[in-house]
Amino acid sequence: MPRVIDLNCDLGEGFGHWSIAEAPEESLMEIISSANVATGFHAGDPMQMNRIARMCREHSVGLGAHPGYRDLIGFGRRRIDASPEELVNDILYQVGALREFGRLHGVPLQHIKPHGALYMEAARNENLSLHLVETLRRTSPEVAIFCMDVSETCAVARRLDQPVVREFYADRDYDDSGSIVFTRRAAPPSPEKLAEKCLRACLEGRVETVTGRDVAVGFDSICFHSDTPGALAIGCAIRKRLLDNGVTIAPAAMVIAKNGPDRREP
Repeated sequence: MPRVIDLNCDLGEGFGHWSIAEAPEESLMEIISSANVATGFHAGDPMQMNRIARMCREHSVGLGAHPGYRDLIGFGRRRIDASPEELVNDILYQVGALREFGRLHGVPLQHIKPHGALYMEAARNENLSLHLVETLRRTSPEVAIFCMDVSETCAVARRLDQPVVREFYADRDYDDSGSIVFTRRAAPPSPEKLAEKCLRACLEGRVETVTGRDVAVGFDSICFHSDTPGALAIGCAIRKRLLDNGVTIAPAAMVIAKNGPDRREP
């Protein structure tokens, strides 16, 4: 059972006065330990990045870049056919923007987590993951990359000694391979059921798939999304259930320091 777990959420996904978040991000910031900040290509803008970086400092939350495809209309959920070099350059461009806002507020960049379809493309594309991690080894060797345990991204990061944080998704379903699947729900999910799902993953290292099977999951961080209906209630329920059962919640950098950079068991 992991005794120290990161709790992360995607923030800053909006433009100007518009936001896709289901709850005030100030409230979400009080319950999470790491923030994945939209960096302008799928959502986000300089004002959003500045605001979230400042809040990360105020709440001692780990600051992470959440770079996506150039897909504002599709919210970064549509795959774009581009070379690994082009995609990694897009990632560097976005990461650099957030890093500067972190520096402005005295907050180091803790992690990088590709967004949406780009995350899933890297998960199955060894060439893209290799180019990304090789680039990070040169520009950001201390910055962790967030990914699924079963992903090519995780395998490459481990092979090249880039810090890696494996994610468990509270508000996404799993298939029999241990990968997440995205399904739009007609009704808000039950916060208590999602909290129980997370606790079971911590206690047993397993999750039920969409076919009813149980599969093993390895993870260091639990993710829920700010645009999931009832996001604040979901985050609060997960946090309470974990704390009540002896699990400490801490930023990903502390989880790596506590559990080791290459912890292979859930």
